[in-house]
Amino acid sequence: MRHSKLVVVAAALLIAGCSSLNPFAAKPKNSPADLVSFKPTMAVRTLWSVNIGKAGDYHLKPVFSNGRLYAANQSGEVVCVDPSNGNIIWKIKTGMSLSAGVGADAGTVVVTGSDGTVQALDATNGQTRWKFQASTEILSAPAVGSGTVVVRSVDNRIVALDAESGSRRWYLQRTAPPLALRSAPGIIVSDGLAYVGLPAGRMIALSVLTGAPRWEATIAEPKGATELERVADVSGEPALLGRDICASSYQGRVACVDIGNGTMRWAREISAAVGPGMDQRYVFTADEKGNLQAFARETGSSIWRNTSLSWRGLSAPVSFGRAIAVGDRQGQLHFFSREEGALLARIATDGSAIRATPVVAGANLIVQTQDGKLMAIASD
Repeated sequence: MRHSKLVVVAAALLIAGCSSLNPFAAKPKNSPADLVSFKPTMAVRTLWSVNIGKAGDYHLKPVFSNGRLYAANQSGEVVCVDPSNGNIIWKIKTGMSLSAGVGADAGTVVVTGSDGTVQALDATNGQTRWKFQASTEILSAPAVGSGTVVVRSVDNRIVALDAESGSRRWYLQRTAPPLALRSAPGIIVSDGLAYVGLPAGRMIALSVLTGAPRWEATIAEPKGATELERVADVSGEPALLGRDICASSYQGRVACVDIGNGTMRWAREISAAVGPGMDQRYVFTADEKGNLQAFARETGSSIWRNTSLSWRGLSAPVSFGRAIAVGDRQGQLHFFSREEGALLARIATDGSAIRATPVVAGANLIVQTQDGKLMAIASD
């Protein structure tokens, strides 16, 4: 039964009457595919590497903002790094265990603690500016933009805070389904709207200033006879480009909607535990079985499908030059042709899982591993 791996997760977390399951906690029954031999046709190399501390069981994605790179570890340290050479500009200890990746804009860096504390730092020197106590733990990285910080806690409460003072502007409480993934559905703030992925296959667009809903879209419809079979949560961070925003869901679909009104552009039946990638022409997905696929951005028609990384626990894919980059649970970073899906290059990191989505920073690709390596990969 394709849902059986969720059953073995013994440490289901009970929060606000809602059980939460971690799709990454159980080891898959299927063995990871062996790495195939190939002749590289794209040159990649490690430009620099720094050790910033382990991510633990969390997805601690770095962020690139205003020419600087910000990253964090589970024990509560936050670093600001020069992306050109890996030099640490500042490093601070927040004094709390962190549970989500970093959010940032030109002036503000925001992290969240496992106890629900939201802490804002000055982007220039890392000094604490304010703290806010959320209702429960936060697993999704804060979204910072339009003078606002938007966070979503695991009890399905969305809160907007003033980026300068930390005062609460508004909050929205959504009903949580009986069973949900213990995952980090992402938030994007753009042009005065916050786009938030939610359990039960929903995505909502909210006014940053007032919290008023602009639209709500159905990415996936829960199906099945049991609550376990009906888990269809939006997974990972949505991808936004132009008038399209695309999202993935577990045991559901990958779908793209119009940002103006939430109208569905297209959808395909795919179960994914990570978000999609997108560029001017294509939308890319890595499904729960490790298959990497490309779809036409305009129509959703299938372009190619690569099965060489089956059961290797892929990160979300990201467009990088002429390639699509994706990490796996053994610390390998793979590069595939955007146009054809052929394997172009591969580079090893530190052997630990790459769960967080790689980040494009200028001409380089930034990767953070679970064991704490922050690396810049260059393509010659």
